[in-house]
Amino acid sequence: MKGWRTSLGASRRCRPVFDLPRKEAELKELDEQAAASDFWNEPQVAQKVMQRAADIRSQIDRWAGIGSHVADLQELAAIAADDEGMISELESELTALSKQLVQDEMELLLGGDYDDHNVIVSVYAREGGTEAQEWARMVMRMYVRWAERHRYDVEISDMSEGEEAGIKSATLTIKGRNAYGYLRGEAGQHRMVRISPYDSQHRRQTSFALVEVLPEIDNSINIDVRDEDLKIDVYRSAGAGGQNVQKTSTAIRITHLPSGTVVTCQNERSQLQNRETAMKILLSKLWEMERRKKEEETAGLRGEHVHVGWGTQIRSYVYQPYQQVKDLRTGYETSAIFNLVDGELDEVITSVLHWRADQAVAVD
Repeated sequence: MKGWRTSLGASRRCRPVFDLPRKEAELKELDEQAAASDFWNEPQVAQKVMQRAADIRSQIDRWAGIGSHVADLQELAAIAADDEGMISELESELTALSKQLVQDEMELLLGGDYDDHNVIVSVYAREGGTEAQEWARMVMRMYVRWAERHRYDVEISDMSEGEEAGIKSATLTIKGRNAYGYLRGEAGQHRMVRISPYDSQHRRQTSFALVEVLPEIDNSINIDVRDEDLKIDVYRSAGAGGQNVQKTSTAIRITHLPSGTVVTCQNERSQLQNRETAMKILLSKLWEMERRKKEEETAGLRGEHVHVGWGTQIRSYVYQPYQQVKDLRTGYETSAIFNLVDGELDEVITSVLHWRADQAVAVD
């Protein structure tokens, strides 16, 4: 993949493999379950079985299609010779196939319990004043553009505008299959270095944005929250610069008293919608807190000292004096910073998925 240079040569040992016989055997077993006379006695279980079967059929068809595509390209290459028109067509087809393989490789590297869920992404401006708030806006847009490229739906549930430019924070839900699995490695500090357009002396400035990534909670995840543990406030929401101020109080702030976790939602039309969205975000945050606690406990049992917080710096984006994006975990580097910040994240996401697979192998 163009632009991917890494010193972690051994990280490529974990190559994803599409195991066709295993997939076909699993599909046969699921079809047998669906054929049972009592299959629909438990509708939720039945729906999961049907969804899993549909996913496997889609995977089999897609990889079979890739095999046919490769065979067609081999035939085209054999007769292309010096025909410039055919050679141009072949190059175009190879480029399209390469992009498709990157996407399919990403999917093969998924395997977490909630990887197929929708994802909630929160972006916070950190150190750096107005420049950091503008960087937070750029990071938010990066994920919106990535979602658009994958034809995912994006809903912004809350946004706090900066005083001069950018945003102080924003929370958005990206809805689409495997959205959480793809973006979960984006959690952490994102560091930008550039000549600030907000500095009259044109000095180089370093800014930080913090990204939090959570799976959207659904009925498959059980989180017990008592009503008496919640403090709910309502207030009037407003757009940038005080515009679009609503005459009624529809914005919601929910505080989970035992943990001190606070979530807000103000972008829906009604108080009820804002409350429902805020509760989804709260449940996701509580799930993430529990997950990190279990990781810390597991590391402790192994005698390890592992920092599993989500505030660790993971990636740097340098605009001046040179152009470079570097992922500090995987060694991924590219000079195509403008493309990446415009949402072309699949290569770096794939490098992180490989890195995660290597980490799992090392632990086992």
